[in-house]
Amino acid sequence: MLINLKVNKEVRARNIERCREKGIVLPTFKQMVDPSTVPADIKAKLKKTELWGEDSVNLFRVTWHNEQKEKGGLFGGVNYIELPKKLTGVKARIFCLVGKYFPTGAHKVGATYSCLAPALVTGNFDAQNQQAVWPSTGNYCRGGAFNSALLGCKSIAILPEDMSKERFDWLKDLQDRHEGEIIATPGCESNVKEIFDKCHELNDKHGKNIRIFNQFEQFENYLWHYTVTGAAIEEIIKDNKIKAENVCGYASSTGSGGTLAAGDKLKKDYPALKIAAGEALQCPTLLRNGFGGHRIEGIGDKHVPWIHNVKNTDMVCAIDDQDCIDIYRLFNEKAGMEYLEKNVGLTKKEVEDLHTFMGISGIGNTLSAIKMAKFYELDENDCVFTICTDSSIMYTSRLAEQNEIQGEFTADTAARVFAASLMHQTIENALELGYYDRLRIHNLKYYTWVEQQGKTYEEINKQWYDKTYWTSIPPMAEKIDKLIEEFNKEVLS
Repeated sequence: MLINLKVNKEVRARNIERCREKGIVLPTFKQMVDPSTVPADIKAKLKKTELWGEDSVNLFRVTWHNEQKEKGGLFGGVNYIELPKKLTGVKARIFCLVGKYFPTGAHKVGATYSCLAPALVTGNFDAQNQQAVWPSTGNYCRGGAFNSALLGCKSIAILPEDMSKERFDWLKDLQDRHEGEIIATPGCESNVKEIFDKCHELNDKHGKNIRIFNQFEQFENYLWHYTVTGAAIEEIIKDNKIKAENVCGYASSTGSGGTLAAGDKLKKDYPALKIAAGEALQCPTLLRNGFGGHRIEGIGDKHVPWIHNVKNTDMVCAIDDQDCIDIYRLFNEKAGMEYLEKNVGLTKKEVEDLHTFMGISGIGNTLSAIKMAKFYELDENDCVFTICTDSSIMYTSRLAEQNEIQGEFTADTAARVFAASLMHQTIENALELGYYDRLRIHNLKYYTWVEQQGKTYEEINKQWYDKTYWTSIPPMAEKIDKLIEEFNKEVLS
């Protein structure tokens, strides 16, 4: 079984006691997909709670449906924007899910919850006696530390030292108040091995006193995006009355491999859909078996995640990190915002949406969607879907850095960025994958996961050849929901 649901009764009983003491009730996958099913008493508490508040009731805000309010919000439709064609330069419609209105301001809090909740309700994590370890290239460890704080258990957040100042400042404040730890590993977003090495070091030192929730290998992460993110996109399709034949593409950076799982859900329901995996051109692991460092924060690289269903991936889009940095400045500097309104013809709201909702990785995903639309020559009725994983607030210190490096961002700079990074985005460094291209990428898993991380030769072959391997994961959401409901019932008894 790819997700361990074997019950440790002794530890489960301790977890029930911990949750009873703290008044903690856990949401189900069903409630994250459709928060209209959340109980009335929970909604009453949410009306008094800040979006980022350290109250366990915020676990019920692990959904794409949060009302866009900093305090007291309940639920509505899916949070998304449709990008103006004046901005993208393509005929196709591009829709972006918006992660800003999750607690912590990033959708990764969902992946961490999906890893933590099954371990709690089965007793495979001891909330009283174990420390939760969250290895990450950015937002995942923030979400893990946040959820750990809500549950009153200590945590260790691991992320590369070159990540943005905003991430470290927020983490330090949280961890200082909850006796947690932060470990900054060498390098940038693409230095994932150094994160894994630190996990091995912690495991050797602390053994059973810690539980490592490794997003790159835990299928709970895959399951959350398949179930929750996939359902959110299908709601957008339904609300916009998009015909099945026009559901053409889903683009997401490789990252941990989790977000790509939403594409697997969409392809199951819309078989003509293509899935594009994005990465940084400066670290073209999937494109060229390459390596390097880059500045598209939080997407990771230099390996293929264990939970990436490579056989279902149709193309790779490598994005120049300089384009992402320049566009981030375009969306956030005054001269850039004025240019978009006066010269490009965007409305004030459209400019404000870009300023508010687009972090650097979301920009990278958008550029992958643009490449995809150009590559497949999609027309006015065709649609591509992607993810704004977090928001601009996570990267504001980069503006001052770039002003020092590149100089003041002026109207002339805005014109250059708009033309070069958006209008002139090409299909260069985009590769459509044939069978043996996919197999080549899948085989890269061997060097990370079998040689270094203890996976087996038999299982890596199952991922490729066993037709039931990936399809066995989605039905587990219903099994986990049943375990959560039984756990909650005992907590409240």
